[in-house]
Amino acid sequence: MAVVIDGKQIAVSYRETLKERVSALRARGIVPKLKVILIGDDPASHSYVRGKERAAADIGIDSQVIRFDDTISEREVLELIDSMNADDALHGILVQLPLPKHIDENRVIMRISPDKDVDGFHPTNVGKMMLGLETLLPCTPHGILHLVKTQTDLVGKHVVVVGRSQIVGKPVGMLFLNESATVTYCHSKTNDLGSMTRQADILIVAVGRAGLVTADMVKPGAIVIDVGVNRVDGRLVGDVDFEGVRDVASAITPVPGGVGPMTITMLMHNTVEVASRG
Repeated sequence: MAVVIDGKQIAVSYRETLKERVSALRARGIVPKLKVILIGDDPASHSYVRGKERAAADIGIDSQVIRFDDTISEREVLELIDSMNADDALHGILVQLPLPKHIDENRVIMRISPDKDVDGFHPTNVGKMMLGLETLLPCTPHGILHLVKTQTDLVGKHVVVVGRSQIVGKPVGMLFLNESATVTYCHSKTNDLGSMTRQADILIVAVGRAGLVTADMVKPGAIVIDVGVNRVDGRLVGDVDFEGVRDVASAITPVPGGVGPMTITMLMHNTVEVASRG
């Protein structure tokens, strides 16, 4: 029976170290500040942002959410980002995704100063990550890395990533590669997915398809990180058949309560990192 990796508890512990860093910054007259742009009325986006507000308040970060309905123009969003970039007292800028169809997400992300890009999505920060340079890392991949490090050493481990999104799949593999793991990517065009996943010492699944990975697809003793969030019959489930896979794996993250809390915590980490540079 697998150990259930308690993302909530690990996040709480990590936030204690962030609180200490924020206290030290405030003692020097530096108040970490984060602004979030939230557009539209998507319930999931509003829920995520509330979680970010609570985490910021808990740690001591001064956060503000600027809300707009989905009629705001792309030009207005870009101008707002320009003004935030110019605000020396502001450390972090986050635009909650997804955006309405008439607003180009790539243009918005690229308008944010790389130095304030606490989501870690700007091409400059992605490029630095690829080169193994110090930078603001994308929050979910960074959170996954931290969770896995609580369970095992990474050197020489075979990591299989199922999913190739810009936000999770691609960057998480690169972070593990930078830690000297061996990384294999799988996706919707991969032939015989199970034959690939069964080779994984560490299996990371980020597709958005409930129950995609079943027990017969997992190597005995593997660590399984379930990034998927799917609503089935009114409840949240991951991409992994939790009950079946936990009998095979050595450790597994639940949904909810696994990766999600660490994603928010790493957003706070990035905000504190930027404030510490000042």
